[in-house]
Amino acid sequence: MGERETKDAISSAYNAFSHWSKLTAAERSTRLRKWYDLLIEHKEELGQLITLEQGKPLKEAITEVVSAAGHVEFFAEEAKRVYGDILPSPLPDRRLFVLKQPVGVVGAITPWNFPLGMIARKVAPALACGCTVVIKPSELTPLSALAAAELALQSGIPPGVLNVVMGDAPNIGNSILESPQVRKITFTGSTAVGKKLMAGAAETVKKVSPELGGNAPFIIFDDADLEAALKASLATKFRNSGQTCICTNRLLVQEGIYDKFINAFSSAVQSLKVVNGLSEDVAQGPLINEAAVQKVESLVQHAISQGAKVVVGGKRHNLGFTFYEPTIISDVKNEMLIAREEIFGPVTPVIRFKTEEEAIQIANDTESGLAAYLFTNNIQRSWRVCEALEYGIVGVNDGMFASPGAPFGGFKQSGLGRESSKYGLDEYLEIKCVCLGNMG
Repeated sequence: MGERETKDAISSAYNAFSHWSKLTAAERSTRLRKWYDLLIEHKEELGQLITLEQGKPLKEAITEVVSAAGHVEFFAEEAKRVYGDILPSPLPDRRLFVLKQPVGVVGAITPWNFPLGMIARKVAPALACGCTVVIKPSELTPLSALAAAELALQSGIPPGVLNVVMGDAPNIGNSILESPQVRKITFTGSTAVGKKLMAGAAETVKKVSPELGGNAPFIIFDDADLEAALKASLATKFRNSGQTCICTNRLLVQEGIYDKFINAFSSAVQSLKVVNGLSEDVAQGPLINEAAVQKVESLVQHAISQGAKVVVGGKRHNLGFTFYEPTIISDVKNEMLIAREEIFGPVTPVIRFKTEEEAIQIANDTESGLAAYLFTNNIQRSWRVCEALEYGIVGVNDGMFASPGAPFGGFKQSGLGRESSKYGLDEYLEIKCVCLGNMG
């Protein structure tokens, strides 16, 4: 598909908006709840579809489906909680009201790494508020978007409310940006693309909420529970083969436990099973494509040239294709490219630090600010470091937080606005002030 199909989809969404936005919140809630039921009913098939088109282990794929459905369920409930306000009037014969109304047609541009999860995060709150949506899924993973849209139709969400356009990414994206009928852009992807979308949206002054790249530090202090830190660091680094925006990008380990932790981490990483995502007990599948493997290879080689050492892995897996070995790189400095760029692969750079102040300085020394993690048994330190970290999401002694009720988004160049939670509704609403006169 391209420009013509995108314009057709926008017109479809625009025409459907007048009906969908006028349904009661309870009616929209009922249909979203039915969509949730169908997603759960078909979680096995949807999980297999995600694994086949994206590569992640089947267990992770099914978890993604359940999480996506959880967002639909959450916003089905929140649809009935879009509240306005009554304001005190400065004049006795006036009344002031604040109404919240749907922004209109939403263009949702979603990534390949969580092809169903990211759609649910954007579409569910948009539909709950009364908006209609045109989805542009990644050209690498369009099938789960089509499956989700088919189930939405089966749930009673009318044709035109949810539209999917896939194919020529530049033409589709430009058509969404240029259309005055599209009033909002929501995007998850790279910071570079997010900046281009923000600039393009300025021409028609659209609302924009981009969720962009990360460079997550995972800080382990001397006093941490090492077993818990080890388990969490493995999960946050190697989930989806390291292809998540909140996965560990830099592992910061205090010098008192550095060698001990590296040894334990290396043993654990060497035991990770790398194989086809549909196989039994798979820990890591392939990367998304050849370009992703080449990026990982380039970052690893650059780190080695700057004095870093490969502890485990460091090359393509003997399975071939786009499989890459789970890798640990030690003696990394924060100025190295591998610590500055988002790796998006199964490679863990490990940085040694001495003091709490140094850990905070290293962690914050990045243009990104999406997610960060810290492990310590010192309650005072946990609060100090948590508050000092310039990140929108911080996990304290926890590496796998995820909840439809928790706001998701970052500081600095990791994006604007929040997804999930009650705060996520605000991204799809306009605020209208109404002054009612002649009340005396």
